[in-house]
Amino acid sequence: MPTTVVGFRLGKAATSRQVTVLVTESGVLHRSHGVYGQPPRLDTPKLPFRYLRPDLQWTRGEHVLTGPISALREHHATAVKNGYDEVLVPPACVRLEVEEHPLPPRENPRARPHPELTEAFLGSAPHTAQPLDSAVDAFRGALGLPVRLRNVTWRPRQTPVPPRIEAMLRTLAHGTAIASPDRLGVGWSITPRTVTLRAGRTVQPLDRQAVLELQAALTAWLRFSQPEPQPPKSPKAE
Repeated sequence: MPTTVVGFRLGKAATSRQVTVLVTESGVLHRSHGVYGQPPRLDTPKLPFRYLRPDLQWTRGEHVLTGPISALREHHATAVKNGYDEVLVPPACVRLEVEEHPLPPRENPRARPHPELTEAFLGSAPHTAQPLDSAVDAFRGALGLPVRLRNVTWRPRQTPVPPRIEAMLRTLAHGTAIASPDRLGVGWSITPRTVTLRAGRTVQPLDRQAVLELQAALTAWLRFSQPEPQPPKSPKAE
């Protein structure tokens, strides 16, 4: 039965060595390494911790692939840090026509190396450059697992507007001015284009920056001058 894997191969030109790491859909991590052009040495496959210890409470809500995918990322970061910066096989998700070895019993959890799996991956993986995250997303998507959205433009959520401000917005949208009562000697008026302060017969228009400064000052004053909360009244004795 075919199996889906995700993996990569990196090389270190200074020492002519390579390392290959891949994770299968059952969560087994395979790692091999060696000299260029020679058969690689295969490490003992690493079984998923969720499979080995399903009895632990903190692992019960975790998918079996969460740990192996995290380990794949760690292997990639460690290899690059150690000078394996030559991309021999870019990170890729590949469906292989190879049947994966069944997971060993938990009583004797020693998985067998599977060289055919690694060879099939190296022979089938595309050489299209892409980051490891993209290959992991393709792997998760191929298995029907949720994939985190990327390159999504964030927009702040609009907060509800109080009814009084909503009414004023509608007034401005219709091209009508909003103004303080005429009986006041000092007042203001707002149109869709301008904000104007009035003191007697003197009129002063404000630009947008001045309006922002005034709004900030008024907001600070309103918060500063909030009345002290009144203690609750004690119930009258009957």
